Amino acid sequence: MSPAISLLIALGLGLAGWLVARRRAYRFLQESQTGRIAALPNYHGWYAALWIAVPMVLFLLVWEAVSGQFVLAHALASPEARALPDSGLLRDRMISEAYNLASGASTTAYSNEARALAEPFREAMLRYDLIGLAIAVIIAGAGAAWAFLRLRPEAKVRTRVERIVLLGLLLASLVAILTTLGIFVTLVFETFRFFGMISPIDFLFGAQWNPDPMSNAANPDPNRYGAIPLFWGTLFIGAIIAMIVAIPFGLMSAIYLTQYARPRLRRWVKPALEILAGVPTVVYGYFAALTVAPAIRDLALSMGVDNPSSESALAAGLVMGIMIIPFVSSMADDSIAAVPQSMRDGSLAVGATTNETIRRVLVPAALPGIVAGVMLAVSRAIGETMIVVMAASTAANLTGNPLEAMTTVTVQIVALLTGEGSFDHPATLAAFALGFVLFLVTLALNFIALRVVRRFREAYE
Repeated sequence: MSPAISLLIALGLGLAGWLVARRRAYRFLQESQTGRIAALPNYHGWYAALWIAVPMVLFLLVWEAVSGQFVLAHALASPEARALPDSGLLRDRMISEAYNLASGASTTAYSNEARALAEPFREAMLRYDLIGLAIAVIIAGAGAAWAFLRLRPEAKVRTRVERIVLLGLLLASLVAILTTLGIFVTLVFETFRFFGMISPIDFLFGAQWNPDPMSNAANPDPNRYGAIPLFWGTLFIGAIIAMIVAIPFGLMSAIYLTQYARPRLRRWVKPALEILAGVPTVVYGYFAALTVAPAIRDLALSMGVDNPSSESALAAGLVMGIMIIPFVSSMADDSIAAVPQSMRDGSLAVGATTNETIRRVLVPAALPGIVAGVMLAVSRAIGETMIVVMAASTAANLTGNPLEAMTTVTVQIVALLTGEGSFDHPATLAAFALGFVLFLVTLALNFIALRVVRRFREAYE
């Protein structure tokens, strides 16, 4: 059964319980001698609806996760499964084809055995869908009985409903924390597996990056896993070239829009500038590969550079800087606009010019927000992949020449995890080690931004 249909059934039963409980609460209100009850009728309705819908939805989620094993066991116990091979990839492929055919994910199968096995899969899916739905309805009925037995005029259902909602909000707030913790634990575990094969010294300080997924996993060459070229490419493209473009243009545009632009012009220019943040990165990649990179190559040829590459760190960095201008500009704009008017007026009153007021009063006072925007932009830049792939190639070069091809950590992570290598091979596990280093770098940037914000916020509040 489709999860959407199961959810609709749960919501429908919850709505029915809400209406019945609400009507019962109105009857309590009519029968009350004082004309009052402990909670509004709507809270009685929500109390019943939550006890009906929430346990049912939770059971359906669990059933959706475990019923697949029951379906598989039922199908493999059928006579049609006897024609399958005893083991191996061919058997798994036939079972997968039969399952996809039965679920509607596929319309054809390449083997007769898979087509024959599709019917037992259909029967098992229908059977366990009905079993799951029946149990879910029983659970909903039990929840309804529990709720309606406790609906009384003096029942403080408002407090109970608010506690349930508070618990839901608490669980929702924990999602981000638990997700980050899960990512961190996974990265740490896989990174330690990688460091069991390759020395951290060779990885962090090696100058050659050329992992081979087809090499012998039991005896990898540590000289091929030096990540210094990747770290340098990430720093050079994302934190140097891109920031040289983004910080001046973003900060100057914020100063102009807050201090010099007319309100009518600001209403048009600020949204237009922020549209840049919503453009897909693949569009920037095409722009970098088809327009900026050839223009840089032609310019280098005209200046006498021998054989300049059509894929360069300069092209990727320039376009990446354009992409992250809105991050710097928007944060700086909001921070400068939030500086109290009294500070502006006081500076101008003592004889400072507008230029001096901006440099010596507004920018220092707005520095926490400006630093936060810059750090956000740096984090965004070092995590960019598509622009680097299309404009700077995937070659790991350790060079300071911006006209040569380079690559970054994120590009190599994608290349390693989308290949055909085994997840037990160091070439694949290296992606997790790179991700762990990138995670630590981003965490350090956020920590530095927080310290700067706290220091200057204490000075100017």
